[in-house]
Amino acid sequence: MKVILLMILTVLVPALSAKDTNTTKEALKKAMEKEKKYAKEQRFYTADEYNFKDAEVDPKSLDKIEALEPDYDFDMDTGVYDD
Repeated sequence: MKVILLMILTVLVPALSAKDTNTTKEALKKAMEKEKKYAKEQRFYTADEYNFKDAEVDPKSLDKIEALEPDYDFDMDTGVYDD
């Protein structure tokens, strides 16, 4: 299950940052081929057998992401802990 999650993240991160749809389609095809290979072999891989360079995030693309602010005011002194 972790392998599938890792593969999904490996596909989504470059796909979200890709500017060209052809690049996205190629990345998806490449990831689908890897997934077919893993499904056929049905074995667990160790960390040194993966290529993590494909999943690296470009630091320049992080500037486009807005910071998330919580939409609630949580106070530990009131509410649940009152007697």
